Amino acid sequence: MLLTLGVLAVAVPLLAAARGAGNGPAGAGDVAPPVALKKPKVDVVHGDRREDPYYWLREKGTPEVTAYLEAENAYAARLLGPTADLQQALYDEMRSHIKETDLSVPYRKGGYLYYTRTDEGKQYSTRCRKKGSLDAPEEITLDVNQMAEGHPFMGIGAYEVSDDANALAFSTDITGFRQYTLQVKDLRSGKLLPERFEKTTSAAWAADNRTLFFAVEDHAKRPYRVYRQRLGAAEPVLIYEEKDELFRVGVSRTRSGRFLLVTSQSLTTTEARLLAADDPEGAWKVIAPRRHEREYDVADHGDKLFLRVNDTGRNFRVVTAPIADPAEKNWVEILPHRADVMIEGIDLFANHWVAWELEGGLPQIRVTDLRSGASHRLVFPEPAYSAFPSSNEEWDTPRVRYSYQSLVTPSSVFDYDMDGKQSTLLKQTEVPGGFDAANYTSERLLATAPDGVKVPISLVQRKGVPRDGSAPLLLGGYGSYGFPLPVTFSSNRLALLDRGFVVALAHIRGGGEMGKPWHDDGRMAKKMNTFTDFIACAELLVADKRTSPNRLVIEGGSAGGLLMGAVTNLRPDLFKAVVSHVPFVDVLNSMLDASLPLTVAEYEEWGNPNQPDEYAVMRKYCPYTNLAAKAYPSILVTTSLNDSQVMYWEPAKYVARLRTLKTDSNPLLLVTNMGAGHGGASGRYDRLHEIARDYAFMLQQVGMVK
Repeated sequence: MLLTLGVLAVAVPLLAAARGAGNGPAGAGDVAPPVALKKPKVDVVHGDRREDPYYWLREKGTPEVTAYLEAENAYAARLLGPTADLQQALYDEMRSHIKETDLSVPYRKGGYLYYTRTDEGKQYSTRCRKKGSLDAPEEITLDVNQMAEGHPFMGIGAYEVSDDANALAFSTDITGFRQYTLQVKDLRSGKLLPERFEKTTSAAWAADNRTLFFAVEDHAKRPYRVYRQRLGAAEPVLIYEEKDELFRVGVSRTRSGRFLLVTSQSLTTTEARLLAADDPEGAWKVIAPRRHEREYDVADHGDKLFLRVNDTGRNFRVVTAPIADPAEKNWVEILPHRADVMIEGIDLFANHWVAWELEGGLPQIRVTDLRSGASHRLVFPEPAYSAFPSSNEEWDTPRVRYSYQSLVTPSSVFDYDMDGKQSTLLKQTEVPGGFDAANYTSERLLATAPDGVKVPISLVQRKGVPRDGSAPLLLGGYGSYGFPLPVTFSSNRLALLDRGFVVALAHIRGGGEMGKPWHDDGRMAKKMNTFTDFIACAELLVADKRTSPNRLVIEGGSAGGLLMGAVTNLRPDLFKAVVSHVPFVDVLNSMLDASLPLTVAEYEEWGNPNQPDEYAVMRKYCPYTNLAAKAYPSILVTTSLNDSQVMYWEPAKYVARLRTLKTDSNPLLLVTNMGAGHGGASGRYDRLHEIARDYAFMLQQVGMVK
């Protein structure tokens, strides 16, 4: 993106564009990087004095801020200019591995089969349905390509069809800020109804097909209120408001269709309310009052509720409770807590229930027959894989649908016959362009953390890659919120694998691969384990001659971008290059600002810096705060102007400060998407261009660009 003359006129007094501005080298070759002006701002918290000379970059939309971001984009484009042909080749190659005109596996709901289709050359999918069978005429429920016209971004949030299949409640985001507008479409006429609600986060229909419940967010993007709207009524009715800033509220419908749920949830505590779906104006019943650090999920069957709850152990157990009186004294355990097995979720069907589990860092699916009580697990063939619940909208069915994939197996959708104990492959994503899984191999390795804990690594490479330290390797990680880093297939990744890259995933603490204790050991006061685990993984890969430090590239996004910043501060010598997407790198300043989205609710993940001891923990690893005058790897930082999860100014400030401190001549690039949000570009082809840029940077830094 090039500077216009108008923006350049603003940029000249703002940016110290001459070589030598700041303390570090200007950059690669004779191209001088932008250097942002310093505007002194000092904060003293708990006696700790911190300077933040780039606080002014928060002033979104001002000519000065826009000029700086545009100048950084122009600088990045200049330095990446020699990779233009490679970027195009990578884009073409990745596109060749996509079946551009395709259909998803249809799922059945209320007499219709629902699916999405993609068409060659179109950025977005089209959402469709057919009545009764796939031989019926196609009905388009949402033409997302048409909806996206005139907008740089288009995201779909809620997609809820009424029981009679006549109305669709859907929400859209046109900026990337994840701020959704909820509307209702009459699927018979194709017309939009007058109802329109801003800042919505979830929605569910009552059984009368006329009453819609929805949640909205407050000024800090916290979902805090639930409303009831009868179609045609003048105003929605407020039915619940969550006052505690640690909690977020959402509304949903159970699979049986019999009940609505309003769930208030912090990162550690749950309180759910239940209402019969055929009585939308009735009184809501609290299932289990909130109790600190007790989380639970709710499903129903007959006269009972099924609760997945962590009251006796961090990895959860499953209990039943009578719907008439679900008090804790009436709970009956049907699946106990196990120290080595995490129960991630449960699904109820007419004659079966399913527990989605994690054991040894790998997903497991447990099926129990409600008639006999007999349980069994599915068996999966590969050493590292992912298995997720898929679209399971039907209640009275003997089949559960799941998605399976691995680093070498494309996404595959199966129906599992819970009575016959047989999986049927419905579709495996086609990978055109000559892909053959037999050409690749995947492994599971274990690194040893400084405290002796074994940390899993999933690894994939093309067969024949030498194991002598010469191979380039891309190591990714996340390690936050108890989120298990999924071992998934990527046709885009083939562009690296086929050029000799090894790709590895570090399943570090702070994630959920080994259950809630794995998360607990990488959050709050133990957050440093996340970073030292990742470093241990990198060191093993070097010691095992999978790569060497001058061939090792690391990548992470959001909280994984925090990971990138922290490990780069700790061990800049271990990595050749870093790609950091929408990175949460200004931890202290953001967590001290309660007006920002997510801040207060995330005190239970990172800590509350208003408490001196918790501030001290964050102070030790905050990437922005701990930047220092030393040599750093080559770094590409990406962000989006409309990001609502990690504000654009965090990576912008990080790059601005690092420019003045780094003592090396390695490139430091900041690329800002001026029309997107946390996930980057929304169009599938636009997204491929972003990935091609990132891959070209990686290849350039390991010397694979001619």
